[in-house]
Amino acid sequence: MNRQNNEAGLRRNTVAIAIWENEGGAPGRDLTEHQYGRRVEVDRSWTVYHVFTGVTARIGNDDLTGLDRSQATSRMMSLNLRNAERRKQRISLLALAQDASGETTARRS
Repeated sequence: MNRQNNEAGLRRNTVAIAIWENEGGAPGRDLTEHQYGRRVEVDRSWTVYHVFTGVTARIGNDDLTGLDRSQATSRMMSLNLRNAERRKQRISLLALAQDASGETTARRS
């Protein structure tokens, strides 16, 4: 029984490390799944921002400010799509770990 618990714990840790590495190595980096929006500024330029914090989004070293509406829309959609892909990967990894954990338990029973 203890060996099964250790193996299940090892699988959970392996999945957690894979998610951690996929998210850039920082726990909690997701900040509720980084959802981005766009807003028009006083000077009529557009900014892409994190909807939960209001912080301007960045790609590399570039702040996503001073954009026209089309650029802001495109970059916002690209960032949100990238996060959707990460979410799918994370769900797949968790499902795989649960399946593996169930298979090991079923084989030993």
